[in-house]
Amino acid sequence: MKVNYELEMQKELDKIGLNSEKKLLIHSCCAPCSCAILEYLKTYLNIDIYFYNPNITEKEEYITRLNEQFTFNDAMEFGMTIIEGEYSPGKDFIEKIKGFEKEKEGGARCYRCYKLRMDATAKKAKELGYEYFSTVLSISPMKNAQWINEIGIELEEKYGVKFLRGDFKKKSRYLRSVNLSKEHELYRQDYCGCIYSKLERMEKEKEKEKENGETQ
Repeated sequence: MKVNYELEMQKELDKIGLNSEKKLLIHSCCAPCSCAILEYLKTYLNIDIYFYNPNITEKEEYITRLNEQFTFNDAMEFGMTIIEGEYSPGKDFIEKIKGFEKEKEGGARCYRCYKLRMDATAKKAKELGYEYFSTVLSISPMKNAQWINEIGIELEEKYGVKFLRGDFKKKSRYLRSVNLSKEHELYRQDYCGCIYSKLERMEKEKEKEKENGETQ
């Protein structure tokens, strides 16, 4: 049975209250995915951002997304600290998903990728003394919010740091993220990050072009 993680999040935020001093370390994959979430959660929690994304296998793409995170943070005057995790795609990502390279987007490879990044976030949150950790990943309609929350709950038990549950795409936050990205002219990528998702996207584009050519 699916759990309503949006409702669980709101109950927790109501318990925390507005303008709390409680600290949240939230994993961000990019500025467009994080923008609406940060805008909403900052009214409740003292937030810092953990940018740990070894799944972005192309260095230029990684730097572009990291820079956009800083640009948006400055533009909104959030005053949040952005902590950059180690960038080692080979050691951290490629090794973890070995044997799952050909899995489709949203499958077992992605599950391992979620867990890799969320584990690092929870570990860093414990190390630095945050009361909560979370991730922005569930903002995407392409991401499995049930998996993300199940992983978070497991890591809460492992590290002893409370996981802020949520399904961030709900309450029109995904639409808000799109609008904020346009408003601030943020770079909005068209694939998740890893080379495998990029190749899958390119293959779909080729198939679409072929279909369009056949119907003309």
